[in-house]
Amino acid sequence: MREIVRRHLGKVVAGAAMAVASTAVMVGITLPGTAGADDTGGTDAGGRTAAQQGQGEGQGQDAQGSAAAAPGVVEEAPAEGEKGTGRDPLTDDEMDRVAKLALSRQLFNASEDVDGDRGPQQLSIDLAEPEAAELDDPNAPRRADVTYYDYKDDTLVTRTVNLDTGKVEGTAEHHGVQPPLSRAETVEAAQLLLADPLSAGLKGDYKDATGKALTSPDQLQLNSMVFRADPGIRPAALTACGEHRCATLTSKVKNGPWIDTRDLVIDLSTRKVLEIQRG
Repeated sequence: MREIVRRHLGKVVAGAAMAVASTAVMVGITLPGTAGADDTGGTDAGGRTAAQQGQGEGQGQDAQGSAAAAPGVVEEAPAEGEKGTGRDPLTDDEMDRVAKLALSRQLFNASEDVDGDRGPQQLSIDLAEPEAAELDDPNAPRRADVTYYDYKDDTLVTRTVNLDTGKVEGTAEHHGVQPPLSRAETVEAAQLLLADPLSAGLKGDYKDATGKALTSPDQLQLNSMVFRADPGIRPAALTACGEHRCATLTSKVKNGPWIDTRDLVIDLSTRKVLEIQRG
């Protein structure tokens, strides 16, 4: 077996070693066609957490496994459907309902998602913590927090919806707060990377390992993590990461080795790929 060429970008590393190195910090996704490959936690395309995915796995995704696009119209008065009680996890019906309630027409029209389309990028839907005065109240209202990222001005938006009344009770906005990447964002980061000349090393190592050309993210199993700039990092354009939403990826050949691309940073806010300069 001929030896895989080692490049300064896209260096192939042992799967076990990479898994150990990335377990604590990476949010894993499994792209289409990677059934059976190792998979870490994180959120699914509809913003569900790992605990919630079991309730409605596969909903809110298109045929390619990416997140369903934000709705073109903001629906009014969605049906209640199946309801949970107390601190039970949100039901699928509750999650669908709260997603519609939280996305006001104003928010939809004023924001952009990771693709640059109208409407914010939905990240997660979670059962909200009860208020202090409600901790011992068995009949306390159920609330849900819907978290979005608005790529138009790099704002994290959280809207709290009362599931009993159907009202949005609060909206919080933050800059410089970067929660884990959603599946849709990870796929978009991979697409931007593959379209950039800096992916030459990754593509070369993939061809060495498989004999085939790498043209699409769905040929890989991907792990992603949010990238924040350290002081003095080069190039200087990377210092925006933290305020901007930036990602690094590690890629695994299906049934093959990991390919290390962690020196390549994808700035999803500017849609540019940059290489960390070492030394």
